[in-house]
Amino acid sequence: MIRMGIANSAMTRLVDQLSKLPGIGTRSAQRLTFYLLKSSADDANALAAAITDLKRSVRHCSRCFNLCEDDLCSICADHKRNLTKVLVVEQPNDIVALENTGMYNGLYHVLMGRLSPLDGVGPGELNVQALIDRVQQEKITEVILGTNPTLEGDGTALYLAQALSELGVTVTRLARGLPTGASVEQASKAVLADAIAGRQSV
Repeated sequence: MIRMGIANSAMTRLVDQLSKLPGIGTRSAQRLTFYLLKSSADDANALAAAITDLKRSVRHCSRCFNLCEDDLCSICADHKRNLTKVLVVEQPNDIVALENTGMYNGLYHVLMGRLSPLDGVGPGELNVQALIDRVQQEKITEVILGTNPTLEGDGTALYLAQALSELGVTVTRLARGLPTGASVEQASKAVLADAIAGRQSV
């Protein structure tokens, strides 16, 4: 239980919940709590409603597992995209970073993680089979592996390259414009643009 100097269970509960958010410690959570107390009831209710709508409305695209509010995300539903290329990423927020470069016009596939045997994450816990099914069922000619350049990301890319090797599709990987240990989400536009333009065969 967090001691705030004020006997208020509602405030303490909110601080506890806010401090669970990434990058938000106890002090930041306390500041946010006091900010919300000073805000108007309309603003506070609008925030609560937005969080409720987020949990109720947002789902995974049935094709690529990106986040969306419809059956298909806006990228999969865009007929102007290059339907023959699929860029595989670990998480939906990686798509946001890659789209901001303006350098890629194909489709995506979100694994929702990466292989990590020590943590019990194998191919069955990721959207690997769905990727294989897409390659077999759709007119895909190139699969670009955009996993993060980490030990687990490299292992995931190697596994996917082997799994896709007999399906008659070209498999490439984002060039090492991405430094080892970095994540796609945090890389700059210039680094990601170079990585997309300089991708190499696996």
